[in-house]
Amino acid sequence: MTTPTSARGRRRAPTRIERAAGRAAALQKPRVILALLLLLALTCVMLLDGYLRAEVGGDQRVRTGASSSKVPDKVLDGGPILTFRGGQATTVSVPSKTIALTFDDGPNPTYTPQVLKILKQYDVPATFFLVGSMVSRYPGIVKTMVRQGNEVGIHTFTHVDLSYQSDARINREMQQTQLALAGAAGITTTLFRAPYSSETDAIDNYSWPVYKKLGDEGYSSVFVDTDSDDWKKPGVSKIVKWATPSGTKGAAVLFHDAGGERSQTIKALPQYIEKMKAKGYTFTTVSGVIEKRNAASRQAAAASSATNGQSQTTTGLTEAGVTGTVPNGGTGTGTGTGTGAGAGGAAVSRLQAAHRTATGMTLYEGKALIVAVAIAEWALPVLSSLLFVVGVAVMGRFGMMLLIARRHYRQRNKRRFSWGPTVTRPVSVIVPAYNEKECIANTLESLAQSTHPIEVIVVDDGSTDGTSEIARAAADKLGMPNVRVIRQENAGKPAALNNGVRNASYDIVVMMDGDTVFEPDTVRHLVQPFADPEVGAVAGNAKVGNRNTVIGAWQHIEYVMGFNLDRRMYDLLRCMPTIPGAIGAFRREAVLGVGGMSEDTLAEDTDITIAMHRAGWRVVYQEHAKAWTEAPGSLKQLWSQRYRWSYGTMQALWKHRKSLTDKGASGRFGRVGMPLVVLFQIVTPVFAPLIDVFTVYSMIFVDFEAALLAWLAVLGIQLACAAYAFRLDKERYRYLAMMPLQQLAYRQMMYLVLIHSCITALTGGRLRWQKLKRTGEVGTPAGVSG
Repeated sequence: MTTPTSARGRRRAPTRIERAAGRAAALQKPRVILALLLLLALTCVMLLDGYLRAEVGGDQRVRTGASSSKVPDKVLDGGPILTFRGGQATTVSVPSKTIALTFDDGPNPTYTPQVLKILKQYDVPATFFLVGSMVSRYPGIVKTMVRQGNEVGIHTFTHVDLSYQSDARINREMQQTQLALAGAAGITTTLFRAPYSSETDAIDNYSWPVYKKLGDEGYSSVFVDTDSDDWKKPGVSKIVKWATPSGTKGAAVLFHDAGGERSQTIKALPQYIEKMKAKGYTFTTVSGVIEKRNAASRQAAAASSATNGQSQTTTGLTEAGVTGTVPNGGTGTGTGTGTGAGAGGAAVSRLQAAHRTATGMTLYEGKALIVAVAIAEWALPVLSSLLFVVGVAVMGRFGMMLLIARRHYRQRNKRRFSWGPTVTRPVSVIVPAYNEKECIANTLESLAQSTHPIEVIVVDDGSTDGTSEIARAAADKLGMPNVRVIRQENAGKPAALNNGVRNASYDIVVMMDGDTVFEPDTVRHLVQPFADPEVGAVAGNAKVGNRNTVIGAWQHIEYVMGFNLDRRMYDLLRCMPTIPGAIGAFRREAVLGVGGMSEDTLAEDTDITIAMHRAGWRVVYQEHAKAWTEAPGSLKQLWSQRYRWSYGTMQALWKHRKSLTDKGASGRFGRVGMPLVVLFQIVTPVFAPLIDVFTVYSMIFVDFEAALLAWLAVLGIQLACAAYAFRLDKERYRYLAMMPLQQLAYRQMMYLVLIHSCITALTGGRLRWQKLKRTGEVGTPAGVSG
């Protein structure tokens, strides 16, 4: 805010109002940023959840039938455990009568706990190759798994075929899974099994470089000897049969504890364990297999040393095992002796020798990942439920508006319909004006053509642009002796209206804005409902005059479809929430009886309307009383106006919250109107962005065609409602061509405005009456193009 300069060039101190305006402006930017951050947070939560479910970045390609000409024969014909020591590939076989029981694709909240229970019951350890996204979603299961003595390995984060992926994607898949393990169980691991892998003879020229790369980083890749094929759900007996190695051969056996319906696996597992134990087999983990081989190597070396009388160095399995660089930082050994040191130097079980204690940033980032996923896992179902509620509310609102608006139109346009005896007595028209030099002459010119007797009271609220002088000159030019111009110090619109009411000569007062023009019959139509003694106020039909711009057309659609259809509905329900400031009429005694226009809120029109309801007066809508108003011509002005409207509405609802407990006719607004306003004008619009965010998300990551058809269906319903509203108001349909663009751009802005208002309300901010820049382009009604 710049400090004003006097005519002599000396700087003067800003006024109290200017200081307040400056403080309000300073508060707006952080709140706008906070509103945008909320939407960004929602988007991030959805993207994270989509990534966990492989909807974002998912890759379903699986390579088959590729050549293995570049893979060494000793690997293709070797054991199921592949390691690299010094760049040399070494395989390890499972000893005879030994089963390395392995499970892929978990954890699963239904089946993995059942598997763990069975393993604990039979005192059998296993190695679980876990999908990182599932680990982050169900960390408690992994923690129990490790605590129970089982070993874990990496099965990538999103279960993708790594032979199709870039080095960056491979690193990300491994690192993110390590972080998930660190956050869930406080460990990392050196074991890896590729998705869609089987025996070593299935390694091809595309996957071989991946295994070499991971081997150089310290990972041991684990394959299978015997596959239960339980994912085919062939029946319990066949699962047991297919998982049984021939003779006394040892085997790395594959089961699945996730990735589908696994009830057959759960039934087969106890039978399989009992069968293999009966045949004299022992169960161990992958690290247990390496330990057995290492023990055999040490015994052979010791025997050879005794025979040759000299000491020899043990090589091969120990060096080719899990000793070496620890993925994700640090080094450590896990030779299976029971004293292997992890990255943190802690002792590990020889059956869990592949585990490393997570420390430092790995641990903290892992915990942060688990927390973020927990938030996403909690938030998305809640948001989905809200989306359903919002969708039902939006469709319900459309249905209510169409049905009730049709009934309202038919009722009010019957030939025999009448409010009572024709109202012909003069009324007072109050025009509050603040710096309206561009518009005030057009306003008075339209009033000069009124077919109903009126007096006009122009209340100049401290204008600095000569508004009062222009008004007097226009009145003289138009020959309007019934015009009075009252000047007051700048005190705001409510004070100006109250000043006009106090100076009114007649018992009915019509209020309009200084940028609005009336049709000749507007006042006559507007005051007819006062023939009914129960009617205390009447809302007119506000029209956008400057509708031939994109922004103007958007607001024109909103005025006809939103505001005026709403008013028809609220009229029949007898709970009209707002009489528009552009055109409204009141019994003077009713206004004075509720204390006049209040300065407690920014929406003085909503405030006075609710007060009238609570005082027992009926508020109605008169569709034939039309006023043409100049809508904001820029996005900045539009934001300012709608921000004030939405925030002021919240203030008015909060101020009159006790109407919920009012009894009798005065409590009807609290029982019917307030819940509808809160639902349709605050709650539904606040959460309506969910519809758009979910739609865009679905178009990009799920099913573009289905999402697009759903969006078009909703747009079609809205177009039908808008077309009906245009028909009732006898408007031209050509403006509806702007509606798709309105849904894409204008509506999003209105969402942000409402969220901004909610944040302001929650933070206790306050605003003053804001003045919009006017052009005066809305002239007499005859000049307004339809």
